[in-house]
Amino acid sequence: MFSVGDKVVYPMHGAGIIESIEEKEILGAIKKYYVMKLPLGEMKVLIPIDNIAQVGLRGVIKKDDVPGVFVVLQGDQPDMSANWNRRYRNHLEKIKSGDIYEVAEVVRNLMLRDREKGLSTGESKMLDTARQILISELILVQDQDSAEVTSVLDDIFEQLPK
Repeated sequence: MFSVGDKVVYPMHGAGIIESIEEKEILGAIKKYYVMKLPLGEMKVLIPIDNIAQVGLRGVIKKDDVPGVFVVLQGDQPDMSANWNRRYRNHLEKIKSGDIYEVAEVVRNLMLRDREKGLSTGESKMLDTARQILISELILVQDQDSAEVTSVLDDIFEQLPK
């Protein structure tokens, strides 16, 4: 169970802060919801409290874990399927996991693929989504703004071998 003020990650949406816990009636049923505010885009998301295990809601990583994320981003791209659909499904599963290291892998893989061969429209959207999820968590963990985190990520990708 989380409390107001906790920093959490909602897979496929990103990280945010629980702003409040509210009861709402939807389709005749009264349920409790976390109201999570995302740092990017000033968006708010309602998360049903009784579904947090199914959706994978988790606390953000610790500051000590951030270097491990950067190691993943700097790693080599594994052999990936030439089949666009298979690659897309594999990356989508990693994003849905909510695991920051897997999201970082997706960002790295798609950034490297974009540099080598370019990305399809679907993969380009996926890269944008994965980057936003990654950035949102790093913003909350490091207490930095979006520009600072984006700059660090851009520096990491500039140093990758071409």
